[in-house]
Amino acid sequence: MDIRMPGMDGIEATRRIVASGGRSRVLVLTTFDLDEYAYGALRAGASGFLVKDARPDELLAGIRAVAGGDAVVAPAMTRRLLEVFTTHLALRGPDGDPRLTGLSRREREVLTDIAAGLTNSEIADDLSLSESTIKTHIGRILAKIGARDRVQAVIFAYDTGLVRPS
Repeated sequence: MDIRMPGMDGIEATRRIVASGGRSRVLVLTTFDLDEYAYGALRAGASGFLVKDARPDELLAGIRAVAGGDAVVAPAMTRRLLEVFTTHLALRGPDGDPRLTGLSRREREVLTDIAAGLTNSEIADDLSLSESTIKTHIGRILAKIGARDRVQAVIFAYDTGLVRPS
């Protein structure tokens, strides 16, 4: 998906594709390395955001990640995106969203580690669990909070105040 297209922008097109309820996943590939586009695309349900100057191997890895159900954000954009995102957070406690209260203590720990950018293997090491147990927890977390992938889970964790920027 590109951001600027004739007739309808890529963010609205992404929103409609995701809202259709199909199994399609959207990877935004654009020349516009702007934070507001990345944030808008991810909020609309995109599973990834890459800029067109990505190396071929990065692009292929991004496509594979999104196709496999994971998410990807251009590395150079990740920190900026989180900084911009967190400066606009409403100050609310971590118990305000009923989806968050539906998570077990362990699921909150896993979600916190996801928001910290840890891989499944790193989360397993951190919590002294097997990687397959972590994958099970992640699947349950995504289902409980209504997120399609890890990127949306991170946005949820920041939105609800479960995690805050350090």
